Amino acid sequence: MSKPTDVRIKSTTVYFLPVQTRMPYRFGNEQLDSVTCVRVRLDVEDRKGNAASGWGETPLSAPWAWPAAHLTYAIRETAMKNFCLKIARAWADIDHTGHPLEIGHAFQETVLPNLLSDFNAEQRAGDMPRLAALVCASAFDLALHDAYGMCHGIDIYATYNADFMNADLAHYLEPADDINCDFRGRYPTDYLVHPRPTRLPAWHAVGGNDLLDNAERTGDEPDDGYPVILPDWIRRDGITCLKIKLTGQEPGWDYDRIVRVGQIALAHNALWLCTDFNCTVREVDYVIDILDRLMLDHPRIFQMILYVEQPFDYELADNPLPVHSISARKPLFMDESAHDWRVVRLGRQLGWTGVALKTCKTQTGALLSLCWARAHGMTLMVQDLTNPMLAQIPHALLTAHAGTVMGFETNAMQFYPDASLPEAAVHPGLYRRRNGHIDLATVEGPGFGYKRDQIDRTLPEPV
Repeated sequence: MSKPTDVRIKSTTVYFLPVQTRMPYRFGNEQLDSVTCVRVRLDVEDRKGNAASGWGETPLSAPWAWPAAHLTYAIRETAMKNFCLKIARAWADIDHTGHPLEIGHAFQETVLPNLLSDFNAEQRAGDMPRLAALVCASAFDLALHDAYGMCHGIDIYATYNADFMNADLAHYLEPADDINCDFRGRYPTDYLVHPRPTRLPAWHAVGGNDLLDNAERTGDEPDDGYPVILPDWIRRDGITCLKIKLTGQEPGWDYDRIVRVGQIALAHNALWLCTDFNCTVREVDYVIDILDRLMLDHPRIFQMILYVEQPFDYELADNPLPVHSISARKPLFMDESAHDWRVVRLGRQLGWTGVALKTCKTQTGALLSLCWARAHGMTLMVQDLTNPMLAQIPHALLTAHAGTVMGFETNAMQFYPDASLPEAAVHPGLYRRRNGHIDLATVEGPGFGYKRDQIDRTLPEPV
């Protein structure tokens, strides 16, 4: 079956935009000091010959997507940039027509695995993991969704239904064996929030190097008008939700960090905490011991922990730890390991209770994981990749339509706020947290509602 609204890809254009952090961002065993954002323009044409361009962007965050202590950040980032160019050539050659979710799914299932295998055989930087490949692919996938909406003059979220899609969710998803769930006749719109809210609670990331009080100042901090210590951030932005980055290998440090951040939260009327180990923990008891100690010694701080995020290995299939004993204490959310809905299904079997969605793992993949998780009673969050510039907009829109347990993480305004000044001039509520929220009321119109023609940004030469 086909529809007159189906599109095919005509061409792709790739830009690399370097961004420097104002302060280093430490998470797990890695630290982010700079990042290159890949921005993609993708041109499409529908069956009637109507043409349009769409845009997608994501940070190529090698420390998050490709943890490898034996490889420098520069080596990994260069490899990811090269892989983006390989993807661009593949997108330009893809012979598929349809809705962007259909094209994106076909690309990820049939093209991307072979691209990654060939790339890893050719390059000398060590094997790039699938997560890093998805990050590279996400800018193209986002651009395709945006282009489709632009081509038809419609909000892309108004197209995830039978009027525009050629196949229902049963074409993509299979239910778990232990639940009465049928995806036949169901579409993503059935699992999305309509109408979407325009204000969202914002989570502030407390990195491993972030200063908690003035006593930790060294004199090397930036004097650029933005806060430096955590209490000043809470006061300025009205923050009520704090995400604590931990080491996963130093239980004493991790415990003390949670207590100190929790005490600051209590003193400044913040309400919620989240603990994020970024895949560094090796044993279930590591997390249980910290939670149980908090429950006994600091019950109020324990109560403030809304969920625990991704303590264990990126590749869940290679490290299938049963985690029911953790989720019995606190909701346990998959993030890095949730490459697609199949891994979410495995995670649910092992005891994970929630999924942290990210647009940097592709809009297509995020939507399918969202639908599978919601159909099976799992709760949702949307997490950041320190998304600046255009990358922030689909990130916020996914949150608004996902119905998360509590807003979303958004931290680009902490680590490189000036990178998004041109976009903030058009969408001021989206790049500054006020009263603990961001406001996306200005995000409207076709595609992702970027209003890119109003954004005064000069792009570098395409590559």
